[in-house]
Amino acid sequence: MTRTWLITGVSSGFGRQLAEQLLVRGDRVAGTVRRLDVVADLAEHYGDTFRSALLDLTDTARIREVVDSIVAEFGRPEVVVSNAGYGLFGAAEEASDEQVRHQIDTNLLGSIQLIRAVLPHLRAAGGGRILQLSSVGGQTAHPGGSLYHATKWGMEGFVEALATEVAPFGIGVTIVEPGGARTKFGQGGLRFGTPLNAYDGTPAAQVRAFREGVPNSIVFGDPERMAATMIASVDQEPAPLRLVLGTDSWTAITSALESRLADVRPQKDNAATTDHSDAAAHGSDIPWADSH
Repeated sequence: MTRTWLITGVSSGFGRQLAEQLLVRGDRVAGTVRRLDVVADLAEHYGDTFRSALLDLTDTARIREVVDSIVAEFGRPEVVVSNAGYGLFGAAEEASDEQVRHQIDTNLLGSIQLIRAVLPHLRAAGGGRILQLSSVGGQTAHPGGSLYHATKWGMEGFVEALATEVAPFGIGVTIVEPGGARTKFGQGGLRFGTPLNAYDGTPAAQVRAFREGVPNSIVFGDPERMAATMIASVDQEPAPLRLVLGTDSWTAITSALESRLADVRPQKDNAATTDHSDAAAHGSDIPWADSH
């Protein structure tokens, strides 16, 4: 079945891998980039089946304009892959205010606004699929990655709620959680705050080693296989809410979930001591309605 895809960030990494595999098999791809020259080879080789569009996710005012333009000129996509993003690393206070804002604007706000822009088109079509690229860092948290984790955890909460909102319209949503992969994420996909001497020798300083590149000794997943699995997930009914890619991701995520349960389970009796005396008779249908 030939499909039309909209993928953000097709210049490198998973976005590029997805675009190449889809174009080879005969699908149509509209891909966003921040520089058109980086995908000139795709445009030349695949002609009318590939369309590139300039888009920087931090320019949220343009996202809907670009999406609408792609739909008008290239056709309505059946599948949307929100892929563009990067990682800002270092201790929380080592990043500048500008770096913090840029990380959130790109990974979180930009991704949210992209999905909001495509939803009217998918609803009009009576369905479709959305794949949101998260990572193992959307379920785990490590020192030196607090700002990156904030954006990935934020997107996972947004998308998990979104999935139930759009299910009545036939729209399936999947959160993709890859572990490490031999992509070019480490070559431009990683940015760092300015090191503070106070963090020398602390756990947060360990990420500084990645300034020089990712060590070859680290075993990573195969980006080609990961992209193929993402593509295959679009044929699954119903859409999987989460797609874990890589043994390292599965191991880290299950460990993190078990650790959180271990923290919470012993608190059952203590949590009940804060219930209102007539909570059973007047409980809200929305459990979090009175939360702050």
